[in-house]
Amino acid sequence: MGSTSAHKNEGLGRRDVIKRSAALGLITVPTMSFLSACASSDSGTDDSVKKGKTSAKNPLGVNETAALDVVIFDGGFGQQYAIDAEKKYNAAFPKAPKVKHTATQKIQSQLQPRFNGGTPPDLIDNSGAEQMDMGVLVGKKQLLDLTPLMDAPSIDDPSKKVRDTLRPGVLEMGQFDGDPVWIMYYAYTVYGVWYSQTALDNLDAQYPENWDDMLALCEKAKKKGIAGWTYAGKYPYYLPFSLYPFIGKIGGREVLDKIDNLEPNAWKDPAVKAAFEAYYELYKKGYILKGTPGMTHIQSQTAWTKGKALFIPNGSWVENEAAPTTPKDFKMMVSAPSSLDSSDKMPFGTIWASGGEPFVVPAKAKNPEGGMEQLRIMLSEESSKNFTKQVKSLSAFNGGTDGLTLSTAMQAGVDALKKAGDNVVNPRLQDWYVKLQKEQIGVAGIGEMMAGRATPAEAIKKIQAFADAAAKDQSIKHYKHQ
Repeated sequence: MGSTSAHKNEGLGRRDVIKRSAALGLITVPTMSFLSACASSDSGTDDSVKKGKTSAKNPLGVNETAALDVVIFDGGFGQQYAIDAEKKYNAAFPKAPKVKHTATQKIQSQLQPRFNGGTPPDLIDNSGAEQMDMGVLVGKKQLLDLTPLMDAPSIDDPSKKVRDTLRPGVLEMGQFDGDPVWIMYYAYTVYGVWYSQTALDNLDAQYPENWDDMLALCEKAKKKGIAGWTYAGKYPYYLPFSLYPFIGKIGGREVLDKIDNLEPNAWKDPAVKAAFEAYYELYKKGYILKGTPGMTHIQSQTAWTKGKALFIPNGSWVENEAAPTTPKDFKMMVSAPSSLDSSDKMPFGTIWASGGEPFVVPAKAKNPEGGMEQLRIMLSEESSKNFTKQVKSLSAFNGGTDGLTLSTAMQAGVDALKKAGDNVVNPRLQDWYVKLQKEQIGVAGIGEMMAGRATPAEAIKKIQAFADAAAKDQSIKHYKHQ
């Protein structure tokens, strides 16, 4: 599977030959409280609209004259796919006012006051840098259980429930503790290492399937004035998109589960140490594009599409988000992380893929049935195909690609999923503990290491302290893999 070390004659794997270049860190990390991202206020009045009559055409009992308030994150996927689906809602309920559609990148800033006041929208695409903490929202009972939507007949085949039309793992991602479904992840995201096949062809290279080959290719590129890697330096929680499955490959998915479960010393696992030290090599050997730690996700993607770096960790929204700067002959591709060495517990091809773009219906929504019906419309084959055509990403609907010509990036994602088979991992930290994942592990831990301001040992020590503090924080709800 391409995971054999290039140093066969040394009799050592990559874990043995990677040397730490700095002394063990001795920094002290104070215990930090894990603050909620969304307050739980009981203010506001209960002025929900009266539920309508259920029928074959209206299985959720939408009030046919009630207004619907939708807020969409205007990011990599844009908002047109949602607007198109809202038009179908208006056509289905012509007596209702036109759907109130709001698009923003400031999800938390704009919506937290509305949650606090008890007047949230009916449907929210809770995504982006200002994503509200999903674990907190669930723990504080701020969200509606979407089980009625999951059990409703699907648009295309009323004999099938909506839950039976979803891609594997999507429904489970919305379940935090037991059977209730709190979140509908609409996109189906392939995370990994993204690259230009044209750029590799120009270097007479193939995607490196082991870490020695990765470093060799980065060195070859460096001699041509091209960096090996770049990433969203201001938002280094993008790095786990390839780093977490790398850890899973090295030590097995149980290592990722222990990390998700906030188990003691989970971050001190040898697989974490090996993965961090491998990534630190990219910094030490000068394979990271200069200036990367100060770049936004857009700036790093632009540098990448302009050919300044070969690889970038990202999700499948990147094709649409980077489209304005992507050359026509770029041949955008994605791959699973390289193997570390032949003793990896999971094969090359192990990848992170899961539901993305989380949609929620607030518990205090005025028109919750309308919010769920809008999602039911979005989970039709027609809306799914429209989403895929517009934003070049798969949706949670299991299908919707028949008759479509897929881009190289989308085809690479489909091929990567096929190659992975059962070796798909799905870390849950970014769903369960948003602040821990983004601000602490991402920015304060991994980000500092990749910028050269902390050694792997220091970063691990700091991250473990953050995880321990979160585990002890009784103000937040804790979740575990079942």
